[in-house]
Amino acid sequence: MRLSITANDNAMMPSSARLALIATCCALTLSATPALAAVELARVDTVEGHKLETLTIRNPSAKATVVFENGSRATLAGWDKVLDGVKGSATVFAYNRPGYANSEATSAPRDGATIVEQLRATLKQKGLQPPYVLVGHSLGGLYMQLFARRYPEEVKGLVLVDALYPRVVKKSQDFPLYARAGKWLFFSRTVADEIDHIWETGEMVAALPRIDDKPIIRLVNQPVSSTAIAVDFGAFNFDDGTRTFVKGLYPKAKTVVADASHQMQVTHPEIVAAAIREILATP
Repeated sequence: MRLSITANDNAMMPSSARLALIATCCALTLSATPALAAVELARVDTVEGHKLETLTIRNPSAKATVVFENGSRATLAGWDKVLDGVKGSATVFAYNRPGYANSEATSAPRDGATIVEQLRATLKQKGLQPPYVLVGHSLGGLYMQLFARRYPEEVKGLVLVDALYPRVVKKSQDFPLYARAGKWLFFSRTVADEIDHIWETGEMVAALPRIDDKPIIRLVNQPVSSTAIAVDFGAFNFDDGTRTFVKGLYPKAKTVVADASHQMQVTHPEIVAAAIREILATP
């Protein structure tokens, strides 16, 4: 693994803009995440009338709560080793969104605003008070950006794990026919609905005030292997205008570039845990 740190945004369109296609817009299947200890500790609660699978590890001496949001098609099991790396420094919370694993599907819209409000209601029901360190992988990173911009007074900082950013994914109606067909053939209704709302969610993020005063660490997977293959299913914007817009989103963020994996929290959890601990240590 190679690791580098940069203060600029040259990597703002990382492999998440190539590899997250697999998790959002194509007909390929990701490897299943193994059943790990996090799953064994999770429980199914009733939140706002629906069953929701959650995991809370409380640290009585903690001054912050770390909140994890999964990427598309991913579950809380993927955070297992990251949880181990940060539970000594904070209270931690992970969950499966409605329609994932043991969480009951819902008829509520799958746009970012609804997802953020459901997450926030769950945190309140659990008695998990701010400040929050928000950690989001891939599509979950887009949701956490929305959370942070909507409720900046509740957020200590952000860790974006090979995250998606506003306007990188096209409107779903602009996907090529084969990508639209694959979305419905190979993904669940919940996942397909989330994909359909990515553009809308990104515009919600872009319309809200900036959060440049928050510590933000962006973890970017950038493969250097000659066997790495860029995949484009016609669902992403790679034009200069989009690149310029995304580069300007978080000019003060710290960027850590690693030759790792899009599923960085699974394959290189030490990188993710270190970034979270750094945010927790920020005054």
